[in-house]
Amino acid sequence: MTGRLAAALPLFRRWTARAGALDLLMWVVGGGLILFILAGSIATLQAGVYSFRQWVDFIVFGLAQGGVYALIALGYTMVYGTLRMINFAHGEVFMSGAYTAYFLAFSLAQNGWIERYPLLSLVLIFAVSMSSSALVAVLLERIAYRPLRNAPRLVALITAIGASFFLQYAFRGLYGSGFKSYPRMSFLEGAWRIGDFRILHLQLVVIIAAAAMMAVLYLFIQKTRTGKAIRAVSEDKPTAALMGINVDRMIVVTFMIGGLGAGFAGVLFALMFKQVHFFMGFIPGIKAFTAAVLGGIGNIPGAMLGGAFLGVFESLGPILFLDGFGIKAPYQLKDAIAFAMLVLVLIFRPTGVLGERLAQKKA
Repeated sequence: MTGRLAAALPLFRRWTARAGALDLLMWVVGGGLILFILAGSIATLQAGVYSFRQWVDFIVFGLAQGGVYALIALGYTMVYGTLRMINFAHGEVFMSGAYTAYFLAFSLAQNGWIERYPLLSLVLIFAVSMSSSALVAVLLERIAYRPLRNAPRLVALITAIGASFFLQYAFRGLYGSGFKSYPRMSFLEGAWRIGDFRILHLQLVVIIAAAAMMAVLYLFIQKTRTGKAIRAVSEDKPTAALMGINVDRMIVVTFMIGGLGAGFAGVLFALMFKQVHFFMGFIPGIKAFTAAVLGGIGNIPGAMLGGAFLGVFESLGPILFLDGFGIKAPYQLKDAIAFAMLVLVLIFRPTGVLGERLAQKKA
């Protein structure tokens, strides 16, 4: 034992010599957060306030919420993988589809179509949302980002933030500043019971629909010629152009795919939380970016995994970590819990769960 300790000491000294004061501080902060999480979790579980069925309910809700985050995160990670830029206006792409589709949903409800033809109505609502988001995403690329493709990255980042604010207030001007409520859909109400457990119809539909959409997008990228061309552009644009690939077209398709996923997620989000408004894309957009970073920015399976993990962590975390300390209404701190997870990942695994270290030219 003494020999092993003696052999480990030089390694520890070399590591501390390479690590700066900031690195050590971040590790101390990360260790403190982990200890806080463990202490709170042990205290909550020992109190025994929540039943096993309630913990399952938290997990199911988290998976449904995480599916929405994952679909939005796909847009972030695909654009980053192709252009090495963060499209901070993607939350507004998500908002534009759900907000536009509200007016169709309201009209269908007024005419009684939702009750008479529920499946067809839902398909039409998804189609309008996905088309609107894809159109906004393509226009965003063509007008805001393409002229700056060779500009410094800070310029593109500032442009993305500016585009985000522009879209928020453009849709506020078009649709108004008030909250709009999606109509009631009776066929999505109720729950399935499995013994002592129950799963809400809406939550199960959201989980299945999100998983199916992610699978379709992933297979499209991996198996189709267009998907292979997008991956080639992501890897090396000049070489892809020499091989006859239209780089501009593939970048447009990338934004379009991200917009389709965001539009699909927008309707799922609206069905879960009912209300839509011009500012609804900001917080889900930031959390989806967090999910993309958690999974490994630029990694499509990582975005899916990061979204699901963040959704469950956000659903379970406030109760599991904070309730044991006697904190009142811990669920109000769910956003802080989500971003604390991001801090931990950035400290201990900066490239994300499935991320890889990028070459210097891509970093």
